[in-house]
Amino acid sequence: MICPVCKSDMIDVEHADIELEYCVSCHGVWFDAEELELLLGSMGFDDHGLPLPDILHAPEAPTEEKKRRCPICGQKMKKMALGVKPEEVIIDVCPQGHGLWFEGGEVGHLLRQLAKKQPAAGDKSGQRVVTFLGEVFHAQD
Repeated sequence: MICPVCKSDMIDVEHADIELEYCVSCHGVWFDAEELELLLGSMGFDDHGLPLPDILHAPEAPTEEKKRRCPICGQKMKKMALGVKPEEVIIDVCPQGHGLWFEGGEVGHLLRQLAKKQPAAGDKSGQRVVTFLGEVFHAQD
């Protein structure tokens, strides 16, 4: 798959039987449809509040960020806000439901927010997974 930001080839990264596409150049991450829910569920974030249908039908977030094209269908993606204000993350969502694009650091940022919000999932093993994925996806503080 080609990165929607820098047009580099992305690599496959597998975690808990979920295969994500990761750009080693710009550190962006592509989640195919429903992979974000699977990842969050595998980490114990059962009540994450991020179901794909809700994300697809939510109003577009106001932002100055450039719109990206879906690496699968080529359509311009919608800008959506995830997480808690004022630290929400603006991601790109394919209007056809093919997937979600996270810029470098945004996956780790969202995972840290969810870990704070849901302490039961933030046990030591869950926190290790959050830390690991944050490092893999170059989470930025």
